[in-house]
Amino acid sequence: MALRIQKNKFSELLLKWNGEINKRVMPWKGEKDPYKIWLSEIILQQTRVAQGLAYYTHFVQKFPDIKKLACATDKKVFKMWEGLGYYTRCRNLIATARFISKEKEGKFPDTYEEIKSLKGIGPYTAAAISSFAFNLSYAVVDGNVYRVLSRIFGIKKPTGTIEGKKYFNKLAKELLDKKKPGIYNQAIMDFGAVVCKPAAPLCTECVFNKYCFAFLNNKITELPVKEKKIIKKSRWFVYLVLICNDEIFIRQRTRKDIWHHLYEFLLFEEKKRVSKRSILSLLEKNKIDTSSLEFSDLYKQQLSHQEINTFFIYKKLRQKPRKIENGIWIKKNKLSQYTFPGMIREYLKLNNF
Repeated sequence: MALRIQKNKFSELLLKWNGEINKRVMPWKGEKDPYKIWLSEIILQQTRVAQGLAYYTHFVQKFPDIKKLACATDKKVFKMWEGLGYYTRCRNLIATARFISKEKEGKFPDTYEEIKSLKGIGPYTAAAISSFAFNLSYAVVDGNVYRVLSRIFGIKKPTGTIEGKKYFNKLAKELLDKKKPGIYNQAIMDFGAVVCKPAAPLCTECVFNKYCFAFLNNKITELPVKEKKIIKKSRWFVYLVLICNDEIFIRQRTRKDIWHHLYEFLLFEEKKRVSKRSILSLLEKNKIDTSSLEFSDLYKQQLSHQEINTFFIYKKLRQKPRKIENGIWIKKNKLSQYTFPGMIREYLKLNNF
């Protein structure tokens, strides 16, 4: 049976591990500038640290302060964000930078409630900025924290439920070292990332292995408890890639849907699986000449709640169609100036555009 660890002992062991053993290095660790902390947290939402590092460095170099970011055009910021996905984060980043620059004269808010009221910032990000930049006593609760607490304390409440979230938030607040909230918060996130990992955790090296419920009861793979898997919707896209001389037709996605504000080709979306035959029928129905078409292989992209299945149909034209709306013709060598979803960027790269 696991020894029940006292809350103050938990914080003591965690901070001891952090001071003596934790070697995790990241450019934003120890940072006190709330702008840079905020930037790193927004980039790392839904993004692996290894991928986010380069983006963070690039953003800080281009926009060393929030006023510089606020002055940049949407097009420039979206282009820098390209490849990170979840583009709502980018829109919120721009909106918040402009709000602080204009309404706060470039001074980042220094209270938890005011930080949490900013667009794109929830309780976790507000707690991170508050504790790291201003040493305010707010506990961060993310995937790493859920995993560490559920395993060590044997918590079987699902992390995605209202009851579960309330329970974990209450416990995290009780465990928080009030004198060193920033150091403590960074330590528990690092511990979850490098020791109490989702798969193959380093249990034999863990400073909590004498107390950890999951380790002592062989429940490592069962905790934390998550809700049932989300059923993903399957969508079928047919992109018509129109080329006339050295120009290509693109248009911007303006509907409130995935890839909002990004660019794409002429799109036809079907509700069910498409085949070469059904695509030809679809194009004929839309009075598009189906001669000399080049079909791509099927491209797939997994998003959090949906799977996008896509075929690209390449067609050369002798002259531009008269009846084609809501888009622009651009020189092929200008494609790099526009921001496209990852799937389209992959297609462009593989086909040497």
